Amino acid sequence: MEALLRKEIPSIPEPEVREEMLVCKDLRKVYPTPKGDYVVLDDLQLKIHQGEFVSIIGHSGCGKSTLLTMIAGLNEISGGKIFVDKDPVREAGPDRAVVFQSPSLLPWLTALQNVMIGVRQVFPTASKAEKIEICKYYLDKVGLGNDFDKKATSLSQGMQQRVGIARAFALKPKVLLLDEPFGMLDSLTRGELQDVLLEIWQKEKITAVAITHDVDESIFLADRVIMMTSGPYARIGDELTIPYPRPRNRKDVLEHPDYYDYRAYLLDFLNH
Repeated sequence: MEALLRKEIPSIPEPEVREEMLVCKDLRKVYPTPKGDYVVLDDLQLKIHQGEFVSIIGHSGCGKSTLLTMIAGLNEISGGKIFVDKDPVREAGPDRAVVFQSPSLLPWLTALQNVMIGVRQVFPTASKAEKIEICKYYLDKVGLGNDFDKKATSLSQGMQQRVGIARAFALKPKVLLLDEPFGMLDSLTRGELQDVLLEIWQKEKITAVAITHDVDESIFLADRVIMMTSGPYARIGDELTIPYPRPRNRKDVLEHPDYYDYRAYLLDFLNH
């Protein structure tokens, strides 16, 4: 079956010029323990092109979130290098926006004020009116056009995650990092926010990396699905190109004749 799938799954045609936006080279992450070093990631190699949407899947504990936090500059690199737009990653920065599983809003602030925190940092020379306009634009894009002034505590979990998505896009990052952003939501809300995310991403053309446990989500969102081996010493084990055209329609994706072949390929990797 593996040979069949590799033969049938076509490659996405590459544009004439497609720069590498994110590169992980010889990446290694080690945590010291009383019993010796625990190697989470080892010799990990990854290249993601500008404007590409990549999903990363793997079993719990394989280092997916560790990899994401290292790219974000929130977790120290033990060895190797990470480059964003050819610049080495040394610390967190607004060129990499993160949407976590929990939106982590400041509960005493409104939706607009939560988005404004990052906008002030990234656009310090913009006028107050311009900053408010940026915040309202992205809140409206995620479906919160009538909820600017609601405090975070009065928003549902799904609405809070919408604020988190708006906050990330408002930073105008080079790379959008998504750490299971829909993992705590019910299936209906999850599907709605996947559509919202893709609609804004399609317009913004930001390079995106999404960590997920959900095989169906990885196929629906991504141009390419990266499969990580189980830890310790985890690395990239395989990858699968998803050639569906964009913008994507969920019904068309699910009814595509190759959909269940892609799904079976990913599940086979995870199971074996």
